[in-house]
Amino acid sequence: MIRAATQADIPAILMLWNLAIRETLITFNTVEKSPDDVANAIRVYDAFLVAEYDGQVVGFAALFPFRTGVGYAHTKEHSIIVSPSARGCGLGRALILTLETAARDQGVHSMIAGVSASNPDGEPFHAAIGFDTVGRVADAGYKFGQWHDLVLMQKKL
Repeated sequence: MIRAATQADIPAILMLWNLAIRETLITFNTVEKSPDDVANAIRVYDAFLVAEYDGQVVGFAALFPFRTGVGYAHTKEHSIIVSPSARGCGLGRALILTLETAARDQGVHSMIAGVSASNPDGEPFHAAIGFDTVGRVADAGYKFGQWHDLVLMQKKL
């Protein structure tokens, strides 16, 4: 089940997000999220969804501004994290497709994915759901003692 995140989901979202921060190259962020960070994201992001399976939150996706300035108002970036135990079951696809519906309802023209080139699943996942690679920023992020490229992918809605 895909639904809007609530404040009650904060502990589960924290667990997923901070695991990704601590142990993966899905994100270049090295500072773990706090409960207040997640509560604020749920309040201010354009959309914040969770995927629930057997009563447990096993993933989330969020939609937020790509850049500041009114000229970018119709382009949004997203973030998605799915529990390692829930990958390959279609939940990521369901999250993004539901997020795209929310984006369309808000008048979004284009969604951007900033994908770590060191995340082997990121590019194929986004390509399979219609995102095109539009650029690469070399050495954009530094994590685990190494530089990592950022691949920019776009889907026009």
